[in-house]
Amino acid sequence: MKRRGIWPDEFTFAPLLKSCANLVDLRMGRGVHSAVVRLGFERFRSIRIGIVELYASCGKMVEAQKVFDEMPQRDVIVWNLMISGFCKMGNVEMGLCLFKQMSERSVVSWNLMISSLARSDRDSEALEVFCDMQDNGFKPDEATVVSMLPICARLGEVDLGQWIHSYAGSCGLFKDFTSVGNSLVDFYCKCGMLEKASTVFRDMPQKNVVSWNVMISGMAFNGNGELGVDLFEEMISEGVNPNGATFVGVLACCAHAGLLERGWDLFRSMSLKHHIEPKLEHYGSMVDILGRIGRLSEARDLIRCMPMKPNAAIWGALLSACRTYGDTELAECAVNELINLEPWNSGNYVLLSNIYAERGEWDEVEKVRVLMRGNCINKAPGQSMVG
Repeated sequence: MKRRGIWPDEFTFAPLLKSCANLVDLRMGRGVHSAVVRLGFERFRSIRIGIVELYASCGKMVEAQKVFDEMPQRDVIVWNLMISGFCKMGNVEMGLCLFKQMSERSVVSWNLMISSLARSDRDSEALEVFCDMQDNGFKPDEATVVSMLPICARLGEVDLGQWIHSYAGSCGLFKDFTSVGNSLVDFYCKCGMLEKASTVFRDMPQKNVVSWNVMISGMAFNGNGELGVDLFEEMISEGVNPNGATFVGVLACCAHAGLLERGWDLFRSMSLKHHIEPKLEHYGSMVDILGRIGRLSEARDLIRCMPMKPNAAIWGALLSACRTYGDTELAECAVNELINLEPWNSGNYVLLSNIYAERGEWDEVEKVRVLMRGNCINKAPGQSMVG
């Protein structure tokens, strides 16, 4: 356009700024902003909104706030952009402050605040915002439902979750949005209402791989591992391609049901049949399966031959199994690995000290105490250290 000698106008820059925001391209966006100022187009509302969106998307909230403060008129769109920007940067308090200042809100405004509070572990406040939304005459949409159902599950608000289910059914959200059905299945699974979750799952007009994953994981969560494996087989027979999350769920089912051989078969099928390379969490699931049935040396060997470095969760799973089956030698190995990974965690030192104490190795107990002092580790209250 510039090479052809065509001069941009106010309609040129709004989509340009939008593109820069979508690409999170701050360098290009600042170049466009400079051109806007140079050509005198900054006075146009759509362009100012575009500049705010650019800086908010790139996490530059000081610059976004400056443009926002200079706007003579601010509509709900630009308020939402500012709230979203602050919340994405972790400053939910500032987002909430802006939300409370709004004279006009949209459903998007309410959804933004509910989801941001939920992501910040402020579920009770998110619930209050949802109630205020209702009181102000706003009808929840699919995004509201998908945000609120996990909050209800975490808070134990079963009645409200069931009301949301009824609402989603009566206004067509359940029929029109697969994500709503997925969230309902997840809600009922987490509330221990597996029969209700299965009914919702069967009634869903459309399912995707997430639908199957949620139901399979819900079976594991509620201790119905064999049913979860059966559901996985049904998924495959219906031609639905599993993904990595599917295998995390079905391997968890195998762990809860003690299905070692089936777990190995599924683990091997990931790369051989489904072309999915196992990740850390899949190896962790296999360690969990082996540990639960007492195959501790096999679990240790699997950890040693993993193509990636094991994390604390994997060593913790092995340690838990060692304590269950009384293998103090392997437990000592696991705890030492945990100390290497988490030198700041006093609990690991206490575990190691207790292992030595159980074996009467008091010199080793003292060495652990010296190591703790050398690493400036303080024993957390409520933990025991024999000796």
